[in-house]
Amino acid sequence: MDRKISVFVLSSNRLLRESIERMVRKKPDLDLIGAQSIRADSKEEVINSDAEVLVLDSLQFVLETDGWWVTASPADRKGIKVLLIAMDDDKKHFLSAVKQGAMGYVLQDAPAIEVIGGIRAVARGEAICPPHFVRVLFDYVASLSSDLPNTRTRQQWGLTRREQQLIPLIGRGLTNKEIAMQLSLSEETVKSHVHRILRKVGVVDRLGVFEACQAGTAML
Repeated sequence: MDRKISVFVLSSNRLLRESIERMVRKKPDLDLIGAQSIRADSKEEVINSDAEVLVLDSLQFVLETDGWWVTASPADRKGIKVLLIAMDDDKKHFLSAVKQGAMGYVLQDAPAIEVIGGIRAVARGEAICPPHFVRVLFDYVASLSSDLPNTRTRQQWGLTRREQQLIPLIGRGLTNKEIAMQLSLSEETVKSHVHRILRKVGVVDRLGVFEACQAGTAML
């Protein structure tokens, strides 16, 4: 048999937690290595469990722990992939989950086969969500383009394509480490890009970068 997918279930809803436990135990390709109610030490419990997939029913837990599976170092994160289940059909909640690094978003009352399929999908490195939320993602990505400097602004400061890509992330207040994780770059590379952007735009801090580019775009 191929390697089993190690699964940790985290839910304060006892009935839901026990239901997911039973589902996972019945599948020969899944290995339930932990299941508990959400507690103060849940983050450490999950990390120490060596789980590959965390099945979680609390968006609030995701927000309060600030997407630790994304911002932690790879050694600490241990490849944990998060599947949110029993979620509201709310695009704002969905986008919040995506921004914090969740790879799967399954709605309330989803059939068991959808939950099990979600576990397998995120374990393969895929992202899953309800079909109607795909449009939400497209619209969100399109909206980000308005934050980028246009052609004349790029020519004015000589920003490269990669430097332009960093500007909306800087504007959102992300650290060099968080930007590096999102763009699959080293933290040192991001630091160098930010330094060059500051020099080209002629500002002294990160906030000045975003404000200058926004002002330059508005004038055109």
